[in-house]
Amino acid sequence: MIEILGERTIACIEGFGRFGRFSGESFRAMIHTFFHPRSYPLVLNQMNVIGVKSVPVVMATGAFVGMILAIQAYGQLASMGLEERLGVLINIAVVKELGPVLAAVMLAGRVGGALTAELGTMNVTEQIAAVQSFGVSPIRYLVAPRVLACLLLTPLLIIYADLLGILGGFFVSVKQLGINPGAYWNYSAMGVELWDVSTGALKGFFFGGAIALISCYKGFTCREGARGVGEACTEAFVGCFISILALNYVFAVVLSAVYKTFWPLRPLI
Repeated sequence: MIEILGERTIACIEGFGRFGRFSGESFRAMIHTFFHPRSYPLVLNQMNVIGVKSVPVVMATGAFVGMILAIQAYGQLASMGLEERLGVLINIAVVKELGPVLAAVMLAGRVGGALTAELGTMNVTEQIAAVQSFGVSPIRYLVAPRVLACLLLTPLLIIYADLLGILGGFFVSVKQLGINPGAYWNYSAMGVELWDVSTGALKGFFFGGAIALISCYKGFTCREGARGVGEACTEAFVGCFISILALNYVFAVVLSAVYKTFWPLRPLI
């Protein structure tokens, strides 16, 4: 048992080391891509695949999150006579936590799985080796455009999910629950700050990087055969999901400390 535990521990450390080296090479390739306009068409193509085609998924996710929050929270607030403050609860939850996290999870399922399957298939069919045989860096040609597209567009998609979540919550609160729209927006404006929206978008930058790097790494290192590609897709989604939750916890602790440092007299809502 001790021998098995030691072997798994060493394998885990080796895996983290390989992923760290892969991430370092990817960041160097991204810097090269950023300063070479000839690579921009590759990035624009991935931005279309990753960003534009993910808009319907993000739209549905954000809208339903806002609507469900309105339904679930209304009873608790109405029992205390605070139903007009429902907008504060919905909007602060959407822009700070639920919007960024759930939008990132949906992107991990859609974009992460697609990236892993695409690169995994290329790895199994030796297309990556063929690219390397032509003297072209596979990471610079295949990974850097995808990571850059995720880094640039995930914050924008999260802002879009926040907007749809706010509108969805407003629609249910006003049209279905009968809350005064003026009071809804007034209390929301008092409770939601630019800081809250900015922190959600900042999280998206790191969520997108984690999704792209983990998915590309799993695609590059998948085992041979259709089973290997399928296992890589599953591992990529699980790794992305855990990374999103871990990063969200770190950001919650760090950003809360930063907020209390610069605005010690302003309560966190």
